[in-house]
Amino acid sequence: MKAVLLCAGMGTRLGSLTTNIPKAMLPIEGRPLIDYSLRYLQTHGFSDVAINVHYFADSITSFVGDGSRYGIRVHYSHEKALLGTAGTLRSLGDYLRNESAFLVMYGDVLTDQDLMPLIRFHEEKNRSVATLLLHRRAGTNSRVLIDNQNRITSFIERPANEEVGENLSWANSGLHIVSRGLLELIPDVDPVDLPRDVFSQIYKTSPIYGFPIDGFRCAIDSPERYAEASLAVTSGEYRQ
Repeated sequence: MKAVLLCAGMGTRLGSLTTNIPKAMLPIEGRPLIDYSLRYLQTHGFSDVAINVHYFADSITSFVGDGSRYGIRVHYSHEKALLGTAGTLRSLGDYLRNESAFLVMYGDVLTDQDLMPLIRFHEEKNRSVATLLLHRRAGTNSRVLIDNQNRITSFIERPANEEVGENLSWANSGLHIVSRGLLELIPDVDPVDLPRDVFSQIYKTSPIYGFPIDGFRCAIDSPERYAEASLAVTSGEYRQ
């Protein structure tokens, strides 16, 4: 199974932290975030990884190189303009041609989640076009509901304030197992986003499942979350 690591974003919500570097190169205890991500993928058996790059792309490509230090073959997808998370997958159609399923991981996510149960769950749901790792969070940017079979029955991206509330709800964790058939469901526009333009639009007609997280996960999308991720590494809450 191949993996796609999404690293093209500009990290504007991180303010001055990403003035001169992309999110994937933010240092955590002396190591760039992308170093954690690639070692994580290699540990879980991924030896072929596509990385999309755009903002300060050279800083990523010069650090990662061909991936040999990780025992990984790296394929770069250089985006002159941002394609969006779904647009990137569509552009990688040839790279993913022979894959029945592949992993998609956001490049700003630090996690130690065991991927094997997630992969097995997706394979058991053989009609699923995607299985999303889910976490519980109040005031989330994506509100997800699942039934007793873990099929997603509602996916609201950027919900209105009255839809969010203060209670914990399932949320998209930025890590998915995706079946190749999903590529055919991506709108032919750019940029196009997985949560906003795909998942929230197709869950009623195409089976998408959620898999509850049981490991550590932090999306580094603000200075506060960056500090949280760094503390998790130093305290041992994050384990890799």
